[in-house]
Amino acid sequence: MALLVRVLRNQTSISQWVPVCSRLIPVSPTQGQGGRALSGTSQKIKIAALRMYTSCVEKTDFEEFFLRCQMPDTFNSWFLITLLHVWMCLVRMKQEGRSGKYMCRIIVHFMWEDVHQRGRVMGVNPYILKKNMILMTNNFYAAILGYDEGILSDDHGLAAALWRTFFNGKCEDPRHLELLVEYVRKQMQYLDSMNGEDLLLTGEVSWRPLVEKNPQSILKPHSPTYNDEGL
Repeated sequence: MALLVRVLRNQTSISQWVPVCSRLIPVSPTQGQGGRALSGTSQKIKIAALRMYTSCVEKTDFEEFFLRCQMPDTFNSWFLITLLHVWMCLVRMKQEGRSGKYMCRIIVHFMWEDVHQRGRVMGVNPYILKKNMILMTNNFYAAILGYDEGILSDDHGLAAALWRTFFNGKCEDPRHLELLVEYVRKQMQYLDSMNGEDLLLTGEVSWRPLVEKNPQSILKPHSPTYNDEGL
């Protein structure tokens, strides 16, 4: 039987949203040169945000997470893995000033569009889907708060946050928790090594493998390629 993640990947295409990027989350009216500068680059940021979110769902090895973390092959597991990677992108982009924070809003918008679309593909009843979306929204913001506190803490604090949210408080094998703590730490180190201006221009993100062949090898990412418009 095909894995759920494969079915969803085959039946949903994030690239179909590119034409509507220009209509997403208009920039609030602002005064001063900073506001005009952000407005002028907002379209590029929207495209970069789409690419960054796409990296979270198309460059992540969900099947490896299911296997090594003993997670069930369900839509909720897919969401928990996606949420973790989206959060790491948000942490990184918040370091890039107003443009980075604006990009975070667009990434989250795309995530909810994707979740809703995948729920429809699965044939979830519209009423149930709406209720689930409200529940997932509440869980998302609670998870973001917990992860933010965890990443600023020591490994015990981060492990506690992952145990509560990622594993729903049901991780019986401490090795799974240890693996995920190591994954988040090295992933954040890897994202921090990426050039902020490149991320704002391209949104291209790659992920370290869940299990490293050489655990002490955190390679510096290659510089992305883009044309004169940064796309």
